[in-house]
Amino acid sequence: MAENGEEKLIAVARHIAKTLGHTDTMTGDILKIFSSFDGRLREKLAEKLSDDGMEQILDAIDHQITQFISSDRPIWSAGADPGAFLDSVDQLIAAVRDWTPLADDKKISACLDRAEDLLQQSMFRLEEEFRTLVERGAESFDATQAESAHPHHPDFSDEDDDFGDEDENFIPVAQPITDYDIVIDALPLGTVGELHQIAKRMVSAGYMKECAHAYSSCRRDFLEESFSRLGLQKLSIDDVHRMQWTQLEDEIEKWIKAMNVAFRILFPSERRLCDRVFLGLSSAADLSFMEVCRGSTIQLLNFADAVAIGSRAPERLFKVLDVYETVRDLMPEFDIIFSDQYCASLRNEAVTIWKRLGEAIRGIFMELENLIRRDPAKEPVSGGRMHPITRYVMNYLRAACRARQTLEQVFEESVAGGGSNLDYRKGDDAALASSSSLGVQIAWIMELLESNLEAKSKIYRDPALCAVFMMNNGRYIVQKAKDNELGMLLGEDWIRKHAAKVRQYHVNYQRSSWSKVLGVLKAEGSLMSPNETSKNLKEKLKLFNSYFEEICKVQSSWVIFDDQLRDEVRGSITGTLCPAYRSFVGRLQGASDIGKNADRYIRFNVEEVEARISQLFVGGSSGRR
Repeated sequence: MAENGEEKLIAVARHIAKTLGHTDTMTGDILKIFSSFDGRLREKLAEKLSDDGMEQILDAIDHQITQFISSDRPIWSAGADPGAFLDSVDQLIAAVRDWTPLADDKKISACLDRAEDLLQQSMFRLEEEFRTLVERGAESFDATQAESAHPHHPDFSDEDDDFGDEDENFIPVAQPITDYDIVIDALPLGTVGELHQIAKRMVSAGYMKECAHAYSSCRRDFLEESFSRLGLQKLSIDDVHRMQWTQLEDEIEKWIKAMNVAFRILFPSERRLCDRVFLGLSSAADLSFMEVCRGSTIQLLNFADAVAIGSRAPERLFKVLDVYETVRDLMPEFDIIFSDQYCASLRNEAVTIWKRLGEAIRGIFMELENLIRRDPAKEPVSGGRMHPITRYVMNYLRAACRARQTLEQVFEESVAGGGSNLDYRKGDDAALASSSSLGVQIAWIMELLESNLEAKSKIYRDPALCAVFMMNNGRYIVQKAKDNELGMLLGEDWIRKHAAKVRQYHVNYQRSSWSKVLGVLKAEGSLMSPNETSKNLKEKLKLFNSYFEEICKVQSSWVIFDDQLRDEVRGSITGTLCPAYRSFVGRLQGASDIGKNADRYIRFNVEEVEARISQLFVGGSSGRR
């Protein structure tokens, strides 16, 4: 009776296992549960499995599978029956899972070894078929029609696992850079369904990595070809550093285009394709996607890294800003596309390089400071003209401040990260600037520039020419800082202060050049005899003629570049000198012993003095600059 009861229990157990064991893990779990109740029951299960003819079952599966794996003809081809092969593989996977808990039995263990060997051969063939399907599907992507293709957004439902073959005519998509809201379906829908069926078997059998590798090795070729068509070269960091700057500028433009296409079109399309091929197999999908995109992503990030750690010459700022902004603007895409565990390292690397680009931008500003400091005060600029470094620095800063928001972000990141070195720069000028870190940085550079110009002005032996030099440079600085982002950073107070400095340079010039002339024309306050008065007046007139002639001769070769400033300076001279000269001429004509003969002594009438003044600051024959 006991033995009969065991037989019934075993039959029930085998019936439950057979009925419910069609899922991936149910059979083995059920057998483990039943066999754990009693060792004798486990032995009976093993004995019964042997008695039922495990070898016969395995022989039948082996015969069916061997027909397919020994054939040179692709299983997924016209006239073949891939469904029968997959059914046999399913039976084999189920058998291996059913028998594994009972492997302690020698007979079952021998059959299990044979089944596992057959399973490995089946997986190798499935991997080969999988690779063939991916490659064949990719070849059907007609790149020659890409330029006229329209975006294709088929509606897939994750709840429906039936991939069907009803839509084999997919629409290929090019890379229209003006519109990133598109998806590339690089494999026909039917092929995706076939790949999904293979992927399910390989993952179920424990061959997830092999399946992911087969998939990714083919899809990587598609990405590489796409980047090649975008003109992106595979460059090492050393290759980038050896490039001439003009060549690197071109490569940066190509890189920016490739980054946008990659993270807005190619990678999202690959993510979508992986999720369809490995539907319900999230780990396999994540691993496959990482392997597909990892090489291309590293190539793109390495280029950005090479730019970040390369030369920090000031002229590179604007392209480095372009690279920084590209990475920054694509960080949301990085976070979405590389959100899984396998891609975490890529996401982290992107953040690291983004920060390194910010360090490079701050380093370029430091190099600009060094350039100003190192600019020598050797030879004076002829005629007190504006110094080239003033033009360079002001145009540089004005252009840089067009990217004000980005630069503020870069310098604020430095402060937030504890890497700011700006506190020591907060002198008088810096205190007038914007409260932002960028404002402090710009004000500091302006302070360095002003100090450099003051050192250069000391080369001039003539104080008046020194004042003209500072007036020219100060005027240009104020002009360039007005009504733009640079002026907003420096602030209205800063502009007013430096405009006042220009006016002071003007006063210094007039005092240095014309005070001696005006002193000659000044009326004497003491009483003298008429003869002595006439004599003094004639002596003063001679001195005036000499001084005025010399000043006009020298200062006609000086330059004031700004038309308005030049008119202001000339007008100021005329407004001060001509009334004094007119008064002096009147006194001369009123002298009793000169009287009507005054014209014999007067070389310049008032109109001629005005005319000579109007010829000052034009740079002689070279004209104005």
